[in-house]
Amino acid sequence: MSLRAWLSDHGSLTQRLKSRCETFRVVPLTTGLARPNPDEYALLGVAAGTRVYVREVLLMCNDRPVVFAHSVLPYPSLRGGWNSVSRLGNRPLGEALFSNHRIHRQPLAFRHLHREHPLFRTIARHLVLTVNNLWGRRSVFCLNQHPLLVTEVFLPAIDSL
Repeated sequence: MSLRAWLSDHGSLTQRLKSRCETFRVVPLTTGLARPNPDEYALLGVAAGTRVYVREVLLMCNDRPVVFAHSVLPYPSLRGGWNSVSRLGNRPLGEALFSNHRIHRQPLAFRHLHREHPLFRTIARHLVLTVNNLWGRRSVFCLNQHPLLVTEVFLPAIDSL
């Protein structure tokens, strides 16, 4: 499957990966309050410098990391409809996003991430990367007018699926 097909698919990435893997699992890397990346403030509607809830995980297919997922949620939204996000642990966020008909997804945006990008640097702290750039996509999911930003970065092993 081409990377373009992975990037442009509007369905659940979790379900798509599960359908192509003998074993699928989520490996949590980071969870908790942090400052979002500079280009995320406006998408979340929060002021610069505001701390948000961040969850970063690796999606593993047959014990190989294929996707790095970065989810960002304004802290006040944890008390509303998104309150279960902080308790996901090693469960995939995608299952929750696509099982609730009240959650609406905004259009996908695509980006080529170079070594200088904050997300590329985060991934490089956890994995040995032999490439100089990665492709990612992101979109905002809304529940009761509260945004949740999800960025998915496709790792080189995705080519084997």
